[in-house]
Amino acid sequence: VGAGTVEFIVEPDGRFYFMEMNTRLQVEHPVTEMITGQDLVEWQLRVAAGEPLPIDQASLAIRGHAIEARIYAEDPERDFLPATGTLVHLRAPAENAHVRIDTGVRAGDAVTPHYDPMIAKLVVHDESRERALARLRAALADYQIVGVATNLRFLGALAAHPAFAAGAVHTGFIAEHRAALLPARAPVPGRILALATLGRLLKNERDAQQRAAASADPGSPWHRCDGWRLNEDNHHTFRYRDGDAELAVTAHWRPGHWLLELPDASVRAAGTLEPNDEVLAELDGVRLRATLVRRDRELTVLGADGPWTLTLHDPLAQAMSGDGGGGRLSAPMPGTIVEVLVAPGEAVVAGQPLVILEAMKMEHTIRADADGVVTEIHVSVGQSVDAHTVVATL
Repeated sequence: VGAGTVEFIVEPDGRFYFMEMNTRLQVEHPVTEMITGQDLVEWQLRVAAGEPLPIDQASLAIRGHAIEARIYAEDPERDFLPATGTLVHLRAPAENAHVRIDTGVRAGDAVTPHYDPMIAKLVVHDESRERALARLRAALADYQIVGVATNLRFLGALAAHPAFAAGAVHTGFIAEHRAALLPARAPVPGRILALATLGRLLKNERDAQQRAAASADPGSPWHRCDGWRLNEDNHHTFRYRDGDAELAVTAHWRPGHWLLELPDASVRAAGTLEPNDEVLAELDGVRLRATLVRRDRELTVLGADGPWTLTLHDPLAQAMSGDGGGGRLSAPMPGTIVEVLVAPGEAVVAGQPLVILEAMKMEHTIRADADGVVTEIHVSVGQSVDAHTVVATL
């Protein structure tokens, strides 16, 4: 007649407890499919068409262990707040008999507030939980997403946590292990700065070669890309921002490689740039592979324990844009204004609720970030707003 999903909690000694039943296939159905080798969606369609079930209960068998990780557009560091944006870069791990990916998006698509922010379901299977966890860790490390905040780093930390591997999971697991699962962001490592700089140098070289090939005089010495200079040393300085820190990397051309002066060391760097902006690098004899994704003034380095996002330092753009301060409070994500709690001229204190925004079936409260006086309310109840829309000024 139809399909349903029954959920249980099972204890190590085999005792099990009923949780709930839904008259549909749920998002976790690929786990059942992986451990039984059956296609439940096909079953559902055939039964709906009047056909009998293809096999009986006695023919079913469970093999191995499967784990599903939901790849979500959300920010774990902001209490898992749903995120929106455009998937500027999306590369999933390779699928095989042990790794399955169910998704409905591709690079260039937008994650909007009108639907659930799930990007994909990553399902792994192997003969034991330990081996399935190893496959999950490897697949999560290979997943690349740029353009929207995701839970990939959190899932990777979760899959690698010893307590999770031991099965010591409970409803307070995240709170108990928060420091390990959601660590404070560390300063960008030197190898990431080296990879970012080497990638930019290689791209500049490739662009120069393409311009030379397309010019009317490709043999002109002005098109040379070998680093030759008449007098002083050939060097370039690249400036980045990592949070509040400003970092500089000076690159000196040498025959066959670059010498990179990092903030705390010098590195001999060489490599090639693949067509998909993947850098195959050799840093002081150590081979590394990373993908660089440029979006406006942001450069994301994927791989090599990434992702790491750096802001390309542009003093002119920074001066023209201003610091965005001045008591301007903005929407954290697209949504609808459902309540305005204050009026212009009203005195408020830090933490006081000012505006309530509804997005993705959740209400988000925008609060005063300091004591002050409301000078202007920029939105009204029922208004749809985009992310970063200014809603109030103090």
